[in-house]
Amino acid sequence: MTQQSILRRIEDDPQHPLRLADIFELLLAAPSPVRFSAYDGSSTGPADAEIGIYLANPRAAAFLATAPGSLGMARAYVMGDVQVTGIHPGNPYALLVALDQIQWRRPPTRVLLRIARALGVQRLIPPPPPPQEALPDWRRALEGLRHSRIRDAEAIQHHYDVSNRFYEMLLGPSMTYTCACYQSDDTTLEEAQANKYDLVARKLDLKPGMRLLDVGCGWGGMVRHAVKHYGVTALGVTLSGEQASWAQLEIKRQGLEGSAEVRHSDYRDVVETGFDAVSSIGLTEHIGVANYPAYFRFLGSKLRPGGRLLNHSITRPDNIHPPRVRGGFIDRYVFPDGELTGVGRIISDLQNSGLEPRHEENLREHYGRTCAAWCDNLVANWDACVAEAGEATTKVWGMYLAGSRLGFERRQVELHQVLAVRPDDRGNAFFPLRPTW
Repeated sequence: MTQQSILRRIEDDPQHPLRLADIFELLLAAPSPVRFSAYDGSSTGPADAEIGIYLANPRAAAFLATAPGSLGMARAYVMGDVQVTGIHPGNPYALLVALDQIQWRRPPTRVLLRIARALGVQRLIPPPPPPQEALPDWRRALEGLRHSRIRDAEAIQHHYDVSNRFYEMLLGPSMTYTCACYQSDDTTLEEAQANKYDLVARKLDLKPGMRLLDVGCGWGGMVRHAVKHYGVTALGVTLSGEQASWAQLEIKRQGLEGSAEVRHSDYRDVVETGFDAVSSIGLTEHIGVANYPAYFRFLGSKLRPGGRLLNHSITRPDNIHPPRVRGGFIDRYVFPDGELTGVGRIISDLQNSGLEPRHEENLREHYGRTCAAWCDNLVANWDACVAEAGEATTKVWGMYLAGSRLGFERRQVELHQVLAVRPDDRGNAFFPLRPTW
């Protein structure tokens, strides 16, 4: 039934019941590319659509009605109340592309009231969210200030302490959960991750005998690469106990003890100084934009004069919008308390901390490819991942990675590497006339 015919029916017979497909149709500003159907037997949209969305029960309608947008859809999808045909749950990229094409509109108030009456009071009461969802911001505030040590640790554990076995299947042998660097269309994920670590090492100009500090080191990939291929002594720190345990065992397995160390520690607890290089790969997103000045001052204080810092982080495509989106899918399911800003803010705060930026590079397209490769791993290991972490958690990861891929492809987010140096008191940066990497 078309939107106009539904509106005419509402005018002619105010008591005639609205079905869920009617409500969906009334909210559209243009024809939908997906087939929509519901438990009440109603349906709308192209019969031959590649993607089909089915609302399986009244709770699905309540999720969508009480949290419009990505959060409500995520809740219903994770709980299995929304079922989707035409995709694999490990890679719902095609679903997100289709949903992104839907154009919504706000109907007149009288139609909205009619929709609310059709849904009923029970559908306008939010159901309990899935257990995978982080607490809302106001509840988190009761447990400590945002980006306090306690709250930062809890946020990291929410995301990274799923299961090391789960991450092995998702990330592959490199156990690297940051943007890779692809040399060509034929480059594999493992090759691209090694390329990324090598690019960081060359930008930092690592040489045998140097000392490297890697903050937010994850499972220790950069630490091991720098020790094995550049002959440095490397210290990595992570707030995730699961990551630290895995990294420590891998260092021992590869015989890198004495040169490589990974600690379960807050980066602010590192007391050593005089490092030749500091790498921060994927940590800046977690510390809070207001804390950038203190963060870069701290990292700068760990460097000897002439020492280099490489900051690798996800950014916004501008420096205008607020750094944090509260209450959305990413905030509640993936990165509680995460914040992003533009690379201009990062460079400005680096300069103001006394460091000198020397090079900047955007790897946005590379992160889209990286997320696609992780989705491929998730699809290939779906049954084992579900057995390890549960179907709901595994579906969250599929939705998150596919959504991130789309975001990088459409420049909703970017990935920047910024290289800086700590000059000595006379301004000498000990930097070559042209880059050597």
